[in-house]
Amino acid sequence: MQAASRLWEIDLIRGIAILMMIIFHTVFDLSFFALCPVDVATGFWRYFAYATAALFLLIVGISLVVSHARASATLSGFSLAKKFLIRGAGIFALGLLVTLATWFYLHEGFVIFGILHLIGISVMLSPLFFRFGRLNVLLGLACIPAGWIISGLSGPAFLLPLGIMPAGFTSVDYTPLLPWFGMVLLGLGLGAYLYAGGVRQFSLKPLPDGIVTPLSFLGRHSLLIYLVHQPVIILLLAAVTGMKVL
Repeated sequence: MQAASRLWEIDLIRGIAILMMIIFHTVFDLSFFALCPVDVATGFWRYFAYATAALFLLIVGISLVVSHARASATLSGFSLAKKFLIRGAGIFALGLLVTLATWFYLHEGFVIFGILHLIGISVMLSPLFFRFGRLNVLLGLACIPAGWIISGLSGPAFLLPLGIMPAGFTSVDYTPLLPWFGMVLLGLGLGAYLYAGGVRQFSLKPLPDGIVTPLSFLGRHSLLIYLVHQPVIILLLAAVTGMKVL
């Protein structure tokens, strides 16, 4: 099992989200490399991708509440906020590496503001929202229609993080603040209710280790898995099918 300081159910749900991501990206690669006639842009797989991102970002928000509550025991003021600024900046920097890697590999459709960029910015913004507690649920819900509204607008590329795209913009991973920051805010609101003070506020029956252990492992190493899973999937597909990847 896990260290006592960890909440196994959060790791487990994050692990489920990571497993869903691996499944979707495998199907996406099968389509992208024309290995299987599957449509990932519409229908089931489109909504599967939405559900995967939503679940992962919800857990990001809940985890931030737990982390903030526990860090508040020893930190306060700017020192506490700086913890999240530095963590978020590090994740955003990894997002920039993804931008660079996809630009070299894809050129057209490379990642400009994907889910790592979003998570990095969300973590940096979180100190502004912890104070609202459960009210973050309402703020998060408000982001969803706001995202739908501005998604129909076009504008300069520097507005891409907000969800406003220039004409003809395409990307293999585009996760703007609106509406997706709303899922993080929903997580902050739910976390303030379910994990007040960084402690589980509800009873939970244990699950079999055969379920918890592998999924929690994925959840605990989600960032590393995110960074390496696509190259691994592509190399495995190349080994099985003989396709050229460069």
